[in-house]
Amino acid sequence: MYETNYHRGSSVSEAASLLAGSDEAKLLAGGQTLIPTMKQRLAAPSDVVDIRHIAELKGISVSGSKVTIGAATSHAEVAQSADIANVCPALCGLAAHIGDPHVRHMGTIGGSIANNDPAADYPAAMVALDATIHTNKRTISASDFFVGLFETALDEGEIVTAVSFDAPSKAAYQKFPNPASRYAMAGVFVAQGNGGIRVGVTGAGSEGVFRSSEMEEALAANFSPAALDAIAVDPAGMLADIHGSAVYRANLVKVMARRAVAAAG
Repeated sequence: MYETNYHRGSSVSEAASLLAGSDEAKLLAGGQTLIPTMKQRLAAPSDVVDIRHIAELKGISVSGSKVTIGAATSHAEVAQSADIANVCPALCGLAAHIGDPHVRHMGTIGGSIANNDPAADYPAAMVALDATIHTNKRTISASDFFVGLFETALDEGEIVTAVSFDAPSKAAYQKFPNPASRYAMAGVFVAQGNGGIRVGVTGAGSEGVFRSSEMEEALAANFSPAALDAIAVDPAGMLADIHGSAVYRANLVKVMARRAVAAAG
């Protein structure tokens, strides 16, 4: 690893000031992406600003159907939250199957969405739940937040502080995990709420997470796996790599969508 200066922020404002003080500073939330890339010398920040221990970034709040999750909340905490399980068990199930126990206890929801890995699980949930991303400067709808592969609408020095959403009436997430990394080769989150039915797809799209309007329209007419039988997922928009071809991933999207709808019931 390259030499770097480590800072532990005590508040969001202090972390923002530390970021602003260097053109090459990076935030450290759970470290599940930054630390490995630094070890491989793919990243060499002059300063690392650790925000994992900032109290105002932690915690889960459920008020009626309104769910708010602090950015520094770990995947394990989301998975084990009885409050979230009461209103959106699908999100607990998603978090419970991210990586392995070490990843779930170190990785954070804010770090995951800010990194926007194309195979990460949370982006599909954020899009399907029509979530709002809160930062130290503004709020951004999930539909506008995820821009492309490893790219978000965050400005330089902007820090994700929380995510919030209205609990759906029914929802489920199903993914086909890479057997080694547990990343999604295709993951589909289906949610039915006040705004209708939304389908978020991760792990498969060549531009990262996306919504499937065709599936949403079909499920609005008939919320059942059979409603997706006539849907043809276009391979042209799918990722292709050593783990699976575009055609393979297109098929996985449909299979995972059917399973998610069946699970949501």
